[in-house]
Amino acid sequence: MIKKCLKCGAMVEVLKDCTCDNCGIKCCGEQMVELKENSVECAVEKHLPVVEVKGKEIMVSVPHVMEDDHYIAYLALEDKNYYARKNFLPTDKPVATFPYMPGSKVISYCNKHGLWSTIVK
Repeated sequence: MIKKCLKCGAMVEVLKDCTCDNCGIKCCGEQMVELKENSVECAVEKHLPVVEVKGKEIMVSVPHVMEDDHYIAYLALEDKNYYARKNFLPTDKPVATFPYMPGSKVISYCNKHGLWSTIVK
């Protein structure tokens, strides 16, 4: 789970969040909000990770602009017992290679438009 501060934009990756009343992760004196993944493309810019199976690996890419103020910041592969992430700079190409795990989820994070996911078939 990824949480973000709506005031300063700080983000954290949460392994296990607190479930107590009025608790959880705070920043700038307020509760951080959980970012939800989008799975349907609805903008001119493309955000959904594209998965290409190559033997025991997958090549993941996102056909998205990579500009200083608008870019794919990372790609990740998530399964119930596995997690891997590759971070990017605006000067990089958003391409990563991960193990092929049918049913796992590939996630992309756009610094302007949030989280996007594709299920690996």
